[in-house]
Amino acid sequence: MTAPPPPLGLLAELTHRCPLRCPYCSNPVELSRASAELDAATWGRVFREAAALGVLQLHLSGGEPAARRDLPEIVAHAASAGLYSNLITSGVTLDAERLRALAAAGLDHVQLSVQDAEAGSADRIGGLRGGHARKLDFARAVEAAGLPLTLNAVVHRQNLDRLGGLIDLALELGAGRLEVAHVQYYGWALRNRDALLPSRAQLDAATRTVTEARERLRGRLVIDYVVPDYHAKRPKACMGGWGRSFIAVSPAGRALPCHAAESLPGFDFPDVREHSLAWIWTESEAFQRFRGTGWMPEPCRGCEHKERDWGGCRCQAFALTGDTAATDPACAHSPHHHLLDLAVQDAAVAGVEFTYREMGAATAG
Repeated sequence: MTAPPPPLGLLAELTHRCPLRCPYCSNPVELSRASAELDAATWGRVFREAAALGVLQLHLSGGEPAARRDLPEIVAHAASAGLYSNLITSGVTLDAERLRALAAAGLDHVQLSVQDAEAGSADRIGGLRGGHARKLDFARAVEAAGLPLTLNAVVHRQNLDRLGGLIDLALELGAGRLEVAHVQYYGWALRNRDALLPSRAQLDAATRTVTEARERLRGRLVIDYVVPDYHAKRPKACMGGWGRSFIAVSPAGRALPCHAAESLPGFDFPDVREHSLAWIWTESEAFQRFRGTGWMPEPCRGCEHKERDWGGCRCQAFALTGDTAATDPACAHSPHHHLLDLAVQDAAVAGVEFTYREMGAATAG
């Protein structure tokens, strides 16, 4: 196998601690404790190795990265390594003073998550009373600090009808980019699929809303749109393909081809404290296992789209079939495609209650 091109982005998951309890949380079911988190100096070494490997963009995420008291030091390490840093945050624990400290340390960009355009619904989904108001205050602080802002709206059955309001909110807050990301159903979100999966009518209406807004707001707001797989006939190239353009590092130092890959069995994901990022990217078995097309089963192996979708999502394939190497059920040619149709039918008659994400336990809401 030829050497892979360098990764474009590094996702640094600084912590799994988070004040929100989102029912679609993308972090692993088993969370890392604070005592297991990499220290700032180790993150600094990882950032330098990432820059040497060819990484251009660094995404500081979690959990909630602001739970780290040493976040300004971590940001400073990123700036020193020459990486463009993007802070992915809920915004509910950051104030103007801490944001100014991050900007002074070299932070380049802020990506703020929102749960809805309407405060009551947003607070219910995030599981934090008053959280939406704190987010709005933080967004205004971002503007005052002169930092560019992206709004990240995770959409699903319980907020999708207010997508127009989310677009208006992005404009109101001065965001240059809005990411409309449908929930992806693995990990914790799979537990809440019946309460979150939108109908086809909702999805079609949302797509029309995005299409119209992109045209109307051209030059004012960039809208990224990540659709769900459960109404699809073809899978997405998850993370640009396994081990092709993206590398993630967990709070405890595990290097991953995608942020959800720790849910997959049978892997020994390498530790950045034991191996260099360059070795992990080019040599480790975990990154090579599903890289390229040689691993693919039929019908993927003979498919004309195999170097476009790269086999789809391994986490979704495992979640639905129990086989990490199975054809992604999002593909109409998958023998398991009917499982998506059954899930859509079940969600159509399900209730709206979901199970909140907790650090130590689950609660119904």
